[in-house]
Formats: sequence, structure tokens, C-alpha cells
Amino acid sequence: MQYNEKSFALGSKRSIIREIFEYSKTRANEIGKENVFDFSLGNPSVEPPKEVIDAVKELINIDNQTLLHGYTSAQGDLRVRTVVANNINQRFNVNLSPNNIYMTCGAAASLSICLKATLNDGDECVVFAPFFTEYRVFVENAGGKLVISNPASNLQIDVKDFESKITENTKAIILNSPNNPSGVVYSEEIIKSVCEILERKQKEYNKVIYLITDEPYRELVYGDIFVPYLMNYYDNTLVCYSYSKSLSLPGERIGYIAVNPKMQDSDKVYLAVCGAGRSLGYVCAPSMFQQVVAKCINAKVNIEAYKKNRDLLYNSLLEYGYDCVKPDGAFYLFVKSPDGDAYSMYEKAKEKEILVVPCDDFGVKGYVRIAYCVDYDRIKNSLPGFKELAKVYNLI
Repeated sequence: MQYNEKSFALGSKRSIIREIFEYSKTRANEIGKENVFDFSLGNPSVEPPKEVIDAVKELINIDNQTLLHGYTSAQGDLRVRTVVANNINQRFNVNLSPNNIYMTCGAAASLSICLKATLNDGDECVVFAPFFTEYRVFVENAGGKLVISNPASNLQIDVKDFESKITENTKAIILNSPNNPSGVVYSEEIIKSVCEILERKQKEYNKVIYLITDEPYRELVYGDIFVPYLMNYYDNTLVCYSYSKSLSLPGERIGYIAVNPKMQDSDKVYLAVCGAGRSLGYVCAPSMFQQVVAKCINAKVNIEAYKKNRDLLYNSLLEYGYDCVKPDGAFYLFVKSPDGDAYSMYEKAKEKEILVVPCDDFGVKGYVRIAYCVDYDRIKNSLPGFKELAKVYNLI
């Protein structure tokens, strides 16, 4: 065989989320978009903040368009990295310099680069179920082995199970809070326990274990929910961030990696990040949108729109008898299949033109994910279908 079999396998079968998304477009062409209730993709429905729109307009009207659209330094424009570092320092009381920041093409690139920078062939990376399915792709592409830590009944981290998964081969863990797919925000108590275990295991095995935190949903929390900033709890932390959700810019592919200056051999790890980005072909993050985020560093999307969606969907499904995990952040609702079979629920919902994602591949069986980052009316109009589905399951 002339081509790479692993790449062929990845290309010939999309993630289940993308498969459902593609089906929804086909179905919409057949029966009309208004008749298809697609809850598959975490594609923000809230417009970017006005500051972002204004920044784009300002930039495309500057005189030096060559500079705007040209290459930046591989790790990102120095002025942009300075703005990002200063913003993080101000918000979270850390001490980053521009040379701790590496601008990336979104969180997927950030994770891929961090894993490539930290893992050697055969190293283990622990992830907390439920987890974003692409973590497996990213870890295995970096030569690592994915190890799954099973959750507690409330989908917080099961600390004992996590500790049992740390071995002498563990090199990194990925922690995602607010969580995709559940919307759960890990408590500060749990975070402290995880970090204490990591500190203990580092000493036991006399090695560094990296904590890679995946934070595209950090700003999407409801009420006064506290999201711990992991650098303040564990020195060997790399933060992967994306503006896809916080500024509603998923298609622009812009984010960053922050390397904790307190990390062991921090300067060398940063150079490994630079080298990993180089080896993966990331010449630089999009130049124009580096400038946009620097101009809009404190802007935020209208989180109340997502909260309104959450409240309508969550309360309605509870009323219909579904077992749901209340999300404190992100824009996903995790719903237990009434018969314990996620794929069966997916197929039954599909008959009602409702498209949800079965989550067995997320490491927790028997749940579906509903991405409620859609128009409010789309949720409202889907409720009769959810109610009919509840009747199929004899919930009402």
C-alpha cells in the first residue's frame, strides 16, 4: 500500500460529530433547514462581540495590507504575545512573559503541539471521561498511548480512579473544564486533589508529569461558577486556549499555548513547543486575527443567550422525564439514554429529525450530547419532537 494506512483510516471515517453534521446538511437540502434540528456541532450561534467586528473593519482599512497579511514570527507577533501575557497575568495573578506564549491555529493546534512537545513514543497520557473524541487522535499522532480515567457518578473527576491510572509511563494528562461534552466544571476541591496526586507521583517516579489544560470554554460559565486557573495549582502546566467560543471565531483558528514560567526547564519546554509547531507545519497563526484578539482581549460574547438556551432545553427535558446533567459551563447538555443505549436514542431522535451525538466514543456509555449553541427558536421548535421521543420511551 503506497499511502499511510493510519491517515487513510482517519480520512475515510470522520468523527461521529462531523458525520452527523454532514448528514444534517444533506437532510436540510431535502426537507428544508427549518425542519432539521441539528444539535451536533459546537458551532457558536452567538455573533462575535461588536469590538471584534469593529477591529476587523479597522484592520482591513489600514494602509499597510502587506504587513497585515504577511508572516509573523513563528511563535506569534511579539506585540500580540505581550498583550496576551499581560492579560493572563492581570486576570490570574501569574507572571508570564511574551516568551511563554505561542500563538496557535486554535485549541486543536495547541493540544497537538503540546502533546508533540512533551510525549515520546510509548508515553501515556491520561484523559478524564467524558472527553473530546479527538484527544485520542492527537495523543496517538504524537506517539503516545491514551489512558482513560473514569468519572464519578456526578461526572466530576473520580480522584481514586485517576490515581490508579498514573503509572511510571505517565507523561501527561489533559484536563478540560468546562467540559466538552458534559458542561461540567470541575470543582476547586477536585482540582487540588488532582494536583496533589500529580505532585506525589512526580516524586514517586522521579519524573515530570505535564498537566495540559484545554480551555476553549473558560469564559462560558453561568452565574458565579469558579473555574480554577491550573498554573496557580501545579507548576508543570501548559494552558491551551482558543478564542473560538469566547469571541465566536471558530472558523478563524486562533488561540495560544501558555507555558508556565515556574515549570521545570520552562525555557526548554517552550523551545520544544516551538519545535513541535515547526514539525507539524504551523508556520504561524493567522496574522490578521492575531491583531484582532490583541485589540479585543477583554471582549466577550453574550453568554446570557447561551444561558437562555440552556434553561429552556434543560428544564423542558427534565419535565419530559429525561435524566440530564445540568451544565455549569460550555454549551452542551449531556442526556442519559432512557434505555442505556446511546446509539438507539440517536436513531430514535433522528426519526423525529432531531440530531444528537451518541457519546460512547467520549468514554462514557449511554449518553448523548446536545449542542445548544443554536438559535433559541430552533430549541423551542424542537421540543415537540423531544416530547414525542419521551413518549416512545414511556417517560410521560
